[in-house]
Amino acid sequence: MSEDKIYEALTDSLPDECIRRNEPLDKYTHTKTGGRADYLVLPYTYEEASAVTALAYEWDIPLTMLGNGSNLIIRDGGIRGIVLHFSHLSKITVDDDTIIAQSGSAIIDVSRTALSRSLTGMEFACGIPGSVGGALVMNAGAYGGEVSQVLVNATLLTPSGEIVTLKNEDLELSYRSSIISKKDYIALEAVFELKPGQYEAIKAKMDELTYLRESKQPLEFPSCGSVFKRPPDHFAGKLIQDSGLQKTRIGGAEVSGKHAGFIVNVDGATATDYLSLIRHVQKTVKSKFDVDLHTEVKIIGED
Repeated sequence: MSEDKIYEALTDSLPDECIRRNEPLDKYTHTKTGGRADYLVLPYTYEEASAVTALAYEWDIPLTMLGNGSNLIIRDGGIRGIVLHFSHLSKITVDDDTIIAQSGSAIIDVSRTALSRSLTGMEFACGIPGSVGGALVMNAGAYGGEVSQVLVNATLLTPSGEIVTLKNEDLELSYRSSIISKKDYIALEAVFELKPGQYEAIKAKMDELTYLRESKQPLEFPSCGSVFKRPPDHFAGKLIQDSGLQKTRIGGAEVSGKHAGFIVNVDGATATDYLSLIRHVQKTVKSKFDVDLHTEVKIIGED
């Protein structure tokens, strides 16, 4: 399938301004790294997103969903085919104790919306930098809370472009995992059910969690957040710290001196720098403690 034919087919389903060819992706990731997308598509409606997904399925075009890039490394070779980005699907609405959030909205904004309505249950998300869609895929959590505790259902796209709604219990939500990634679904919308609370108490909790995050995490540098999953009976950051790896640098990527579980972009790092440093950390921790570190960050694209 020629690039011109793909572009022509995309413009049959979406306005021209929704389609960007050969688009650099470094500005869409929190690490500020990554190659180019053949086509970046930014739909305004669920129907447009469905049409693009169906087109990719029918024509066997690679399709990649890109959230807000907070827990992601895109390799320097970029991404072939179509990349979907839901920056235009970011509406958040409230109905009594229920919050309906489109997947392109920030999970932090859902937490702030809950606060504005004195609804409790989303305090844990006040420092999570990802999108609602990404939070669904990963069952995001922090400080003892996670998406599975407050989610009612999610509206999804199947690989063929069908729009379906699955209840919480059907999403197989577990530690940093869900059925969404296992079946290559794309998240469109989440419905959260919260409880009435006291505004000042909710705000105090969010302020506390924000302080903990800002005091412990290297937010002054671009990063992909926590790089590694928590190994059984261990903490990844502690293992990395005890391995003497803090401030270790490859290219422009460095193991944070503030929190060893983070790798930060301190000087124009490339995705290759990040990946080389990740492998070095894994090899060193394995050698010293015989513990395998598995990445929590998602790594996609071509070398």
